[in-house]
Amino acid sequence: MDRRHFLKTTSAGLSATAAYAAPEPEYDKSKVRRVGLIGTGWYGKVDLLRLVQVAPVEVVSLCDVDSQMAAQAAEIVSTRQKSGKKPRVFKDYREMLAQKDLDIVLVGTPDHWHALAAIGAIQSGCDVWLQKPISVDVVESLAILAAARKYKRVVQIGTQRRSTPHLIEAREEILKAGKLGKISHVEIGCYYGSRPENPPVIPVPPNLDYEMWAGPAPKLPYTSMIHPQRWRAFMEYGNGTMGDMGIHMYDMVRWMLDLGWPETVSSSGGIYVNKGGLSNISDTQVATFHHPELEVVWTHRRWGQPPDPKYPWAGIFYGEKGILKASVYSYDFLPAQGQAVHRDVTYELEQYPEDKTEPRLEKHCAPAVRLQMKDFLAAIDKRSKPVADVEQGAISTIGCILANVSMSLGRSLRWDPVKGQVVGDAEANTKLARPYRAPWVHPDPKTV
Repeated sequence: MDRRHFLKTTSAGLSATAAYAAPEPEYDKSKVRRVGLIGTGWYGKVDLLRLVQVAPVEVVSLCDVDSQMAAQAAEIVSTRQKSGKKPRVFKDYREMLAQKDLDIVLVGTPDHWHALAAIGAIQSGCDVWLQKPISVDVVESLAILAAARKYKRVVQIGTQRRSTPHLIEAREEILKAGKLGKISHVEIGCYYGSRPENPPVIPVPPNLDYEMWAGPAPKLPYTSMIHPQRWRAFMEYGNGTMGDMGIHMYDMVRWMLDLGWPETVSSSGGIYVNKGGLSNISDTQVATFHHPELEVVWTHRRWGQPPDPKYPWAGIFYGEKGILKASVYSYDFLPAQGQAVHRDVTYELEQYPEDKTEPRLEKHCAPAVRLQMKDFLAAIDKRSKPVADVEQGAISTIGCILANVSMSLGRSLRWDPVKGQVVGDAEANTKLARPYRAPWVHPDPKTV
């Protein structure tokens, strides 16, 4: 059962009542902000349309290398924004940014485009919402962070577990209240399955500029797995399940426990079951992020059944006084003594009726995206760091990338966040920046 099927079959059975009233960020609700979106696919539209719901923004421009996808997004936006206007459409994000008429840019491209698009938007003077993971290699992450600080831009990352109401409650009322006691072990994992696919090479559809789509990444033979969305099956364009689902859970744990950089990262795994397909991402992987007196252990299997069917993508916190299970759908606090606590995800279907009919919207995630957008706007107004500041995104992203590097090398890695290098491992340091395909140039943290 894959992720999409799981979401479809479980969401209807969850409580629709609010579990926790998260603090409401304060921002200017009357200010019209000019917005552009780079990457109009699935989550690009999800993010943009949640922003439209919480602020009187004017979506000025959209950018996508798929002309059909961009045109469809422009039509949807015209029906949702107050002005009723269709945004201008661009194929090259550089042309869009050159107009110098945007306050905010959202980046929802495939992962291999995150760094160049985000840095370009930052350099053009925009505040940026950037989807996770923030990059496909370590140096890209460091360059994005350096650019954000140099140009004094607010950069919010789409790790919206930090704005999920029931998880905020678990953080405040369970963890920070000390109800678990000392926590020295956390298990995080994902058990959404998939099957090997081996589709034939086909002509690139006329609506897609595949040369621009590949951009700085290798240009693989085109198949139906490349576009849209299934590019995550290839390490050339992302970081596998570790970089897709793992970053969400690792970032959640880091936020809930106020953790910084991991001291060491180790990982092992490979393609053990789903052999014979085009995908080259690991179907089985275990990674350990070592923090002082705490191990955070990630496991994913893209085959078989989850150990707990209620928590197939989750974090489990083990404390002296009990256990906390936390996911996008719910949390369960299981104390060694006393009353157990269960909370379900908060839905906002009546407050935002568009959620009921919007295609492919993860209804359980929409409230979290909205709250994170509000936090983003508040940070812009205050020129402060948002809840998912780019530095936090860099730590979580780099941790997951280092796990993949560790898996490829077969050894543990010790990270030095000051130097931005792996300690005493020259070979590992050669893997911190991926080669770019000409004419694209890899960003440098020292010169962005």
